[in-house]
Amino acid sequence: MMNDETDKPAPVKSYWKSRPGTTLIAVLVIAALVLGYEHRIHLFAGYGPLVILLLVCGGMHFFMHGRHGGHGGGGGGQA
Repeated sequence: MMNDETDKPAPVKSYWKSRPGTTLIAVLVIAALVLGYEHRIHLFAGYGPLVILLLVCGGMHFFMHGRHGGHGGGGGGQA
């Protein structure tokens, strides 16, 4: 009589859950944090005004639509 449990292949463990995979993830995260910290001025200097502009425009768009009923609402103009 054959035992079904011995016929099944061993489950394959994911690389990312193994010790080398976990170590690689930790090293990459630390490297990304250090790289981002050391070069933060380069990352934000060129895009700072653009980010501020997008935030301001997005905020105005979001808050000003409360006055006329949103997109395509028509607002029901009274003449």
